[in-house]
Amino acid sequence: MSDAKRTAAPDPGAAEVDAAQSNDVLERLGAFADRDRWPSKGWCRIERALDLIGTRSAMLVIRELLYGGTKFDEIARRTGLSEAVVAGRLKQLHDDGIVARRPYREAGQRTRNEYVLTERGRKLFPIVVALMEWGESLGDDHRTGIELVHRDCDAPLSAVVRCAAGHDVAVDEAAVRLKDEEYILARSRAHRL
Repeated sequence: MSDAKRTAAPDPGAAEVDAAQSNDVLERLGAFADRDRWPSKGWCRIERALDLIGTRSAMLVIRELLYGGTKFDEIARRTGLSEAVVAGRLKQLHDDGIVARRPYREAGQRTRNEYVLTERGRKLFPIVVALMEWGESLGDDHRTGIELVHRDCDAPLSAVVRCAAGHDVAVDEAAVRLKDEEYILARSRAHRL
């Protein structure tokens, strides 16, 4: 088939994006406006976070720990991951300070470790809420599965982006800048000398 006769399949999400939405991206501020001056590798905290928790297996293990699972066998069974993958992921999450080990011993058995989220690990809760909320938008059967709710009032949970002053912030109201521009610019000049 010639290139002239070939047509791309329509993007099902394209109809949902109007011209205004296509520009709803983070505004770059200050020296970061010249983005080509700043390499992404090693600068972005998203990259660092994904180094720690950016695999399917890591998120499934974290999910099970949030659901109250603590024992290795239970985590492996409930995630559907192999024991080798769970062992490796728990070791990595422990080494990164996301999971703590607690020894326990059942009658007649050897001492083993159970796993719990550390304070650093519990800070992942809003990310899990956001992933579940986003997953609800994927168009699957929404009557199956689980939902996260507020224990006190039974209302479903949702993730919200809020600034330190307390304002809810949409993507078209957000911006990105260098964290400590003065320091970074001085350091950049020093490296050029």
